[in-house]
Amino acid sequence: MRIQIRNFSKLSCLLIGVLFGFNSLTGQSFQETLSKGQIRGNFQFDAQYYQEDTLIGAQDVPEKILSNGFLNLVYTNGNFSTGVRYESYLNALLGFPPGYQGSGITYRFASYTQDKLSITVGNFYEQFGNGLIFRTYEERGLGYDNVMDGVRLKYDLAKGVKLTGVIGKQRLFFEYGDGIVRGLDVDITLNDLFSKYSESKTRVIVGFSGISKYQQDLNSQLVLPENVGSFAGRININRGYFNFNGEYAYKYNDPSADNGFIYKPGEAIFLQTSYSRKGFGLVLAAKRNDNMSFRSDRTAGQQDLLINFIPALTKQHTYNLLATLYPYATQLNGEIAFQADLIYKFKKGTLLGGKRGMDILLNIATANNLDTTQLNDDATSRQGYESKYFSLGEVFFKDFNVQLNKKFSKKVTGRFTYANLVYNQDVIEGKPGAPIIYADVGIADVTYKFAQKKSLRTEAQVLLTKQDQGDWVTLLLEYSYAPHWFFAFLDQYNFGNPDPNLRVHYYNASMGYVDGGNRISLSYGRQRAGIFCVGGVCRVVPASNGLYLSVTSSF
Repeated sequence: MRIQIRNFSKLSCLLIGVLFGFNSLTGQSFQETLSKGQIRGNFQFDAQYYQEDTLIGAQDVPEKILSNGFLNLVYTNGNFSTGVRYESYLNALLGFPPGYQGSGITYRFASYTQDKLSITVGNFYEQFGNGLIFRTYEERGLGYDNVMDGVRLKYDLAKGVKLTGVIGKQRLFFEYGDGIVRGLDVDITLNDLFSKYSESKTRVIVGFSGISKYQQDLNSQLVLPENVGSFAGRININRGYFNFNGEYAYKYNDPSADNGFIYKPGEAIFLQTSYSRKGFGLVLAAKRNDNMSFRSDRTAGQQDLLINFIPALTKQHTYNLLATLYPYATQLNGEIAFQADLIYKFKKGTLLGGKRGMDILLNIATANNLDTTQLNDDATSRQGYESKYFSLGEVFFKDFNVQLNKKFSKKVTGRFTYANLVYNQDVIEGKPGAPIIYADVGIADVTYKFAQKKSLRTEAQVLLTKQDQGDWVTLLLEYSYAPHWFFAFLDQYNFGNPDPNLRVHYYNASMGYVDGGNRISLSYGRQRAGIFCVGGVCRVVPASNGLYLSVTSSF
């Protein structure tokens, strides 16, 4: 929802003026200027009171209370927009990178469009193609933000031809990395460029990208390239129910801490095709990436200063036993992955559809190492290894899952899931010698609607495995009184742990209130240690016990 500035108080207008630099405008002229535009924004505050719990490994927190908070404000007036984001970590919640400490303005920008040219100075997010050589974005739940600080230009060169140029540095917590990132992207819609194909049912879009980074060589033992370039080409074809998306990327030699400072070039290919019509959908995808870690600082690690993004071809599960116990993290140094998604709707009146129909969702995902051979090359060439392009190495991850969605009556709906997982702890979590995990997961999610505004959702999950911590079970009861209230109770129990002393219940009770764009939730209980992932990017979440408060608002 957007709110006219004229409806804000004088104090709000003064704050906006200070943040956006309108210090030359005072009194009536300032408010008249702002009243011509609009402001929108959002706020979030998360805080937790921690208690030590030796049984689950929850550590003692000296501050007792940790918190994350931010406020976004964006002002728009015609073709002009500007904005800021204020962030506060006092201190950051457990599991977030330690670099998030303190408070300050971490994002500010000004943007203007005139005719065919758009200019942005300050901070901006951008992506070229599928992100194989360049993607900057924010994922607040992971503590991930590699936003650029610099200049971005967008220009419509001709009908169907768009150019994007960027230059800047990347955010590193409350500072910026040393490396400078420069890039150019060309996006061409062939149907618009060539008028004789403008009415064609087949739409074709091609694109070309180039990214380079500069970082000074201060290494006394190796000669490191100070300028590293990469390029990519892509194509998207759409006709009726069919779509194809493909991209190839190449990166020149980029010795770094990720690859052991070898001089081997990197490359990646991403292919995806889909067919969709009413009641049926099929998506097939494949990718291969080899030595494609690309950072603006060659010595950085974890998720710091990544220039590119290699998507994980795995389903993004939402149920906690699937989402936090054994999720997959993209292996930047090399992997081959495949995924297939099938969606089919059994019509009403059929044998399987019954009176109200039924949906089935089938997903298969695999990820393997490259088939590599180590090279005994000298210190000058330092190629490290060679790989066979179409040959698979050891298994990293497998996920076969099927989900059935069924409405049994006007009051009862159900969602039932089965998943079979293969999970390589050694590679994904960096646990040398740990066994590969084989697990079966079953989930029943049933909602009963008492009345128009009242419903009860029951969720039962079980994970069975002979490896790692053994078997788990989860039970969730969630009562909703729309449109404002919800109450929930969850118990996660590690009943199959090989150590009887660690067969622990993880209780958690929560409640929340929603009013328009405002949401307040409060919970108390235990949080199991695990891994939280979004799109193949992950962070470790330590065990905790205590009271958790979350407040969000958007306007």
